[in-house]
Amino acid sequence: MKSYLLALIVSLLFSCNSTQNEQADHSSASKAVPVKSSNFLPSKDTLPKRKSNRIIDTSRPKSQITQSYPFDIDLKTKDGNLLNSKNILKSNGKPTVLLFWLTTCYPCKIEMAAIEREFAGWKKEVDFNIYAISTDFQKNFPRFEKMVTENNWPWPAYNDVNREFRKVLPGGLNGLPQTFVFDGNGNIAYHKRKYASGDEHKLFEKIKEVAGK
Repeated sequence: MKSYLLALIVSLLFSCNSTQNEQADHSSASKAVPVKSSNFLPSKDTLPKRKSNRIIDTSRPKSQITQSYPFDIDLKTKDGNLLNSKNILKSNGKPTVLLFWLTTCYPCKIEMAAIEREFAGWKKEVDFNIYAISTDFQKNFPRFEKMVTENNWPWPAYNDVNREFRKVLPGGLNGLPQTFVFDGNGNIAYHKRKYASGDEHKLFEKIKEVAGK
């Protein structure tokens, strides 16, 4: 009889403890705060920012640009000085050569090297003006600065800051290098696109023709 009572008491105690444990578990579960999956998503502020490669066009509408030589286009020197073409492109009645180029254009480099080899002899024979104008985007200005410094060409070199010459010259400067010769009145007397070996001699013949030599 005693054994029976003892077993009954143990059974009752076990049952109460199990019930309490279940109630405690249920109570804890009911108090648990559900975690939203969005809490684990990074906010816009923590996402890495992508570097924009977008090029912003800062050029004026064609109608606002002086479309005849010497134009009124902003040009930057390798030292970062901002000048205007109307103040630096000479109007002295002599032929004027404009060499349009890009720092990434290999034929442009070849052409200017060929002209440089002949330049001293040319100047002894004919008096003319010559300028090299880069159409590089501003992101490439450090490259322009480096090339102009290293080459030390015997003519002035500028960067077309807002890339406006393409809006006022025939063909839109599509494809470089491009060379223009203006006569003493500012009219285009010669226009050549791209470069092939020997083109520098054709250029000089045209310079002499315009100069009346």
